[in-house]
Amino acid sequence: MLSGITILDFTMNMPGPYCSMRLADLGATVIKVETLPLGDPQRAQPPLINGTGAGFLALNRNKKSIALNLRAKEGKELAFGLARQADVVLESYRPGVMKLLGLDYHAIRRVNPAIVYGSITGYGQRGPLSQAGVHDLNVQAQSGMLANDPEHHRPLLPRVPVSDYATGIYAAEQVCAALVQKERQGIGAFLDIAAIDVMASWMGQHAMLIAEGRGREAEKLGQKQLMYGMYETADARFVAFAAVEEKFWVNFCHAVGREDWEALSHLDAWSVAELQEEVRSLFLTRTQSEWHELGLEVDCCLTAVEEMDTLLDNPFWHGRELLSAQEKGEWANILQVRTTMHETNEHFSPPPTLGANTFDILRERLHMTDRQLRAYEAVGLIGGALD
Repeated sequence: MLSGITILDFTMNMPGPYCSMRLADLGATVIKVETLPLGDPQRAQPPLINGTGAGFLALNRNKKSIALNLRAKEGKELAFGLARQADVVLESYRPGVMKLLGLDYHAIRRVNPAIVYGSITGYGQRGPLSQAGVHDLNVQAQSGMLANDPEHHRPLLPRVPVSDYATGIYAAEQVCAALVQKERQGIGAFLDIAAIDVMASWMGQHAMLIAEGRGREAEKLGQKQLMYGMYETADARFVAFAAVEEKFWVNFCHAVGREDWEALSHLDAWSVAELQEEVRSLFLTRTQSEWHELGLEVDCCLTAVEEMDTLLDNPFWHGRELLSAQEKGEWANILQVRTTMHETNEHFSPPPTLGANTFDILRERLHMTDRQLRAYEAVGLIGGALD
């Protein structure tokens, strides 16, 4: 889908690399620019697999790596030379850093007017928090997503960095839209991609109710009800029950022989303690797998809550062909999860070692000679292996 598109990717950690991996999976050529001497910090972030961070391995397949010394004038010039040829530039530094490097949007646009330039940050290029340090947890907290859980009476620490992944998806969406504009109108775009904007947009219904003076109703959105929540089962596991529509709730009530519950689906789970205890007790009469099978049989939105020890046993991973393994290289047989069923690349190429493609890229795109490459390597301007 994106074959022929070149993306120069200065991002690191999670949102940017997830964005560029999604674009690489769709066929774009992604050149990952890493700063010497260590490259993307995710390379060293535990947990490690064969000495490399699992987060890096999960987010950087189908990419090429070029290692440059961006503190040196010559390193910046090499990066600039690559940017002037690219279709897209992605970066995730704090606002102002790329300008100090001479690689900001306006500098690139002067030599590449149709460039699509995406700046991915936590709080955006402007605003009161634009220069603040930030990670996924901060963004979720600021957006209101971590507001007190009514059952536990405190915010709960999320196990998945939802903001990071959501921002990566949003960034990929924006890049693709900008590329369509470029194709149709011949103009580029500057994309100010802020994680807080993404998460705030997810809270639109809450914000609307609060603005109407109905904050208590906003607090109840997503709150546990009889037909919407997680219940413990006989084998000390859990099921997720989401019979929001009446038809699903009725199906469930008939399946468990409790037709007398049919008219009670709207009740707040905490408003009728006796009824809530009856429902809890019912779920304790069967195992997780038994409830899961029932959910499939009677169509009532009842599924197992998978734990880490059973996650990959779930048939949907295999039925949707979501899993693949590297076929060769340093990380052969390490599992990868697809981002789409429409990847242009039939087989994944493994995440690159630091600077794995430096010399090939500089030869092909900037027409540097081996003699020049050896000289630059000798003084620490580039990293990699000259073949």
